[in-house]
Amino acid sequence: MGMATSHGPMLSTPPDQWWQRAEADRTGRTDLWFKGKQYSYAELVEVRADEHLEKQITPEKMQKRHAACQKAIAKLAETFERVSPDVAVIIGDDQEEIFLDDNMPAFAVYWGDTMDNVGLSPEVSAKRPPGLAVADWGHFPPEPATYPGQPELALHIIHNFMNDGFDVAHSRRIPAGRHGNHSIPHAYGFIYRRIMNDEVIPNVPIFINTFYPPNQPTLLRCYEFGESLRRAIESWESDLTVAVIASGGLTHFVVEEDLDEDVIASMKAKDVKKLTNLPAERFNAGTSEIRNWITTSAVMNGIGLEMEMIDYVPCYRSEAGSGNAMGFAQWL
Repeated sequence: MGMATSHGPMLSTPPDQWWQRAEADRTGRTDLWFKGKQYSYAELVEVRADEHLEKQITPEKMQKRHAACQKAIAKLAETFERVSPDVAVIIGDDQEEIFLDDNMPAFAVYWGDTMDNVGLSPEVSAKRPPGLAVADWGHFPPEPATYPGQPELALHIIHNFMNDGFDVAHSRRIPAGRHGNHSIPHAYGFIYRRIMNDEVIPNVPIFINTFYPPNQPTLLRCYEFGESLRRAIESWESDLTVAVIASGGLTHFVVEEDLDEDVIASMKAKDVKKLTNLPAERFNAGTSEIRNWITTSAVMNGIGLEMEMIDYVPCYRSEAGSGNAMGFAQWL
């Protein structure tokens, strides 16, 4: 089984509070990428003026889109419970939560026996940017939790990557990270909370550095990484069933519906050439997480499963077009 889901904080924030993130965009965000170029908020408002995006941020539209997202998340959670896989391989990224400038691997596999999801201290949470602290419940459990890894499969995956020419980093303990708490990043916490509903099965976290230059893998490299992952899972000598789950995406922190449409259409059609030749300069900031979807689609294509796009919901939050295009897909 395969799954892919967005994990942005707007999914865990009431729509009548989305304005908090919009205000942060106006006053503090510097990574507003649009069509491969970086803009200030004021510049982006001017560039996109003809789109009249103010029509996209009415309370009615925000409420409708938020409800559609919750319905799609519930569908993925229902599928996960019904299929009941034995193991999950979760493909995500770290946003300088555990990997920092002193060591930022392009690819990494965690093969520890367990991983902790401890949340943030009250002191750290109080300093969170507007609109993030209110959404923390969607990534962090009410109380610190420890979840099971699957080190046998993880080590097998590492060996397979190395044999296939992927010099992956490995870790048996989550690094202390920015908050000093050795906690699994939010890309994985969202899957544990919203898809697994805190009934966390043994899992293997795989990290792709989607965000941070200079060692972001190319789209083609991410696809090839997925092909290698599929070979590893297929060659694992076990009768356990495995789910592969992508966490993150789609376009953000600026919504670009045309790019999302190209990505989704290419994955559904299994058009690898088009998918891996999309303009690399457009995969910056949050949009970079589409790499996790590309890797997962490679796994699914190799075993012949078809992509079902449960929903695509462009969640705008400002007249500049900032926000998060939410996507939810499964392969069965």
